[in-house]
Formats: sequence, C-alpha cells, structure tokens
Amino acid sequence: MPDFAYTGRISGGDAVRGRLEAASANEVAVYLNSRGVTPVDIREAKASKEFDLDELWRKLGGGKPHINDMIMFCRQMHTITRAGMPLLKGLHGLAETTHNVILAQTLREVLESLESGRTLGASLARHPKIFPQLMVNIVEIGEVTGNLDMAFKRIHEYLGLEREIADRVRAATRYPIMVLAAIAVAITIITVFVIPNFAPIFRSLGNDIPLPTKILMSVSSFAQNNGVLLLVTGIAAWFGFNYWRRTPEGRYRWDKAQLRFPVVGVIFREVALARITRSLALALESGVPANDTLTVVAGATGNAYLTEIVLDMRAGIERGESLSQTSAHTKLFTPLILQMIAIGEDTGALPELLSESAEHYEREVDYRLQNLSAALEPLLIVAVGGCVLILALGVFLPLWDMIGKAKGM
Repeated sequence: MPDFAYTGRISGGDAVRGRLEAASANEVAVYLNSRGVTPVDIREAKASKEFDLDELWRKLGGGKPHINDMIMFCRQMHTITRAGMPLLKGLHGLAETTHNVILAQTLREVLESLESGRTLGASLARHPKIFPQLMVNIVEIGEVTGNLDMAFKRIHEYLGLEREIADRVRAATRYPIMVLAAIAVAITIITVFVIPNFAPIFRSLGNDIPLPTKILMSVSSFAQNNGVLLLVTGIAAWFGFNYWRRTPEGRYRWDKAQLRFPVVGVIFREVALARITRSLALALESGVPANDTLTVVAGATGNAYLTEIVLDMRAGIERGESLSQTSAHTKLFTPLILQMIAIGEDTGALPELLSESAEHYEREVDYRLQNLSAALEPLLIVAVGGCVLILALGVFLPLWDMIGKAKGM
C-alpha cells in the first residue's frame, strides 16, 4: 500500500503532520477523524529514489538520543504533567520541537500508541532502545498513583546525576589520554621518518653501533617493511576485540577485568555502585516491589559482571532474605553501606538511606577523580621519561661515538 503524507489539526487548533500507510486518501481521512484529528491536506508521498545517508545512518544505529536529550524530555514532561496539560497535546508539541530526529519519530509513534488506547508506560515500553526499563517502570507507577509529574521529576534528577558523573570521568581522563596519544604520535614519527634518515650515518660505525641504536633501527626497518601489515593487523585486532567484547562471555570477562584495573578500576566500581544504589532508591521510592526493582536495576548497572551480582541479590530476596542479608552475601558493598541498608529496613526509611549511600559513592568518585591526575602523573612521567631515554640513547650514543673517533684521528 502507498504512503500518504497528511496535515491536520487537533481539537486545540494545533497543527499535526505525519505519514500513514493506507489503501486510499479517504481511508487516511477516516482514520484521522476517528482519532480526533481534522484533516487539512492528504496527498500520496512520493517515493524517493535518492540515496539518503542520514536514513542509512539511523538504520545502523546512529543518531540515538543523547542523555541531554532525555534529560530535556523528562524535564519538559514534568512541566507538562504538573501544569495539567493534556498528554496528547504536550507530546505533539515535544515531537514538533525536539531537535533529535530519532526521538521526534519515537514520540510520534508513542502518540499513535496512546491514541490507540495504550497507557503512557506501555507506549514507552515499545521502544526499549530509547526509554530504559527503569524509566518505564517509574512512569507506570506514576500513572497508577496519579503522580506522573513527580515520576518524571525523579527520572530527570537521576539522569542529571548520571550525566554529571560521566562528565567528571571524561574531564579527569582527558589529560592522561592526550599525553599517551602524544607519546604514541612522537614514537611513530621518530620511528618511521627520523631514524631512516640517520640509518646510513649509523651504519658507518660498522659493528660498533650501540645496542639502543640497533633496537631503534630494527624497529624502524620492520615498521617500514611491514607498515601495511601492521596497520591491517591493528585494525583487525581492534574489530576482533570489539566483536569479542560484544559476546556475552566477552562482555562479562571484560567488565569484570575493568574493576581490577590499577588506579581507575576502583573508580569504575564506585561509579557502578553509585548507579546501583541510586536506581534502587529511585525505584523503591516510586513503589516498585523489591524483587522487580532488582530486576530493573540489574539492567541499569552498565556492567555485565555486576548485573549478575544484582540478579543473585534478587534470587536472595525471592528466597525470603532481607536486602541487607543478600547484599552482605555479594561482598560488593562496604560495611558502612550494609549498615545503612540494615537501618533503612528496620526504620522503613530504606529509599532515603539508599540515596545517602549513593551520595556517599558519588562523593568518593568525585574525590578519586580530583586526585586521578595526581595518581597517574608518576606513571605518565615514567612512560614519557622511558621513551625519551630510549630515543635519546638510540640517536645520540652513535653520534658521540663518531665525535670521539673524529677527535682521535
């Protein structure tokens, strides 16, 4: 069946646009009237035979909404629901004004789902790649309790904290990455371009070439003769590693290994624990049952190894254990956090104390990130010093030998 592009107006007078697949324009008009939309213009959409690079990029998974887009969406939904604006009208406005193409299209599909009689939570759940399960569950609880505005407010605050932690991690790791990249570029330039120009001079020493120079000349010769092979091997290794990391076993092993990295491993761990405790607090405060909460939180950890641990916690809850007991069995949380969870269960203030636990981990992450540069600085100094020493010895030792021989003549 052909596609029809339509323009219409809803009861408030706002214009709406979209595309529908139908047998005829009359069928589109009947459908729009049944949904409370007055048709203004309906015409058959012309099929484009031109290659659409943007469409291909979206089909490959590119252009997904950034966390900033989702924060803005939740903040706007909080404003819409708090002001008592009709949900359909509010979503129409968001779909027309959002700058992200995929999010705009998704909101139009959510609108169609709402118009067909589904709830907002069920409509969002049809797009799991855009709206995470945690968001869907909290929205569903908000619909049932009549506190949809507070549900979006909590999600907005949660996403804001997630963005803040991610920004801190990026800011703290930017300098070490730039230093390591500069070292790699310098070594590549010297090995590929500088050493070959000095090689004829060094060979004039015969068998008296110093060992560091021999090593540099061998590495340079190998890089020149096998440059294409090295490049292809490096690219293949990179894609192979990424493929392995996307497999269930590979992701589990890699995520587990990340937590044991020197210096940064403890930061990865505490970021994940902050996310776990924050998600637990948010879901429990919204009224989600504990076992369902742990199911949702397991998918929000961002780490396959920790996901398995959280699922083990859920199994403990289902066996009748308390959250503090099953948390202690995982050996994941510090004694201080375990005590706070136990006190929260005894006093009925578990969401509040879990929020305190999340803030504790966030403060720890902030402190470690502030000191990350200081912790990595000795390693960077050793790395840079080692590279400079090898290059200096490799280049200057034969020159000194040549100067010494020239003086002895």
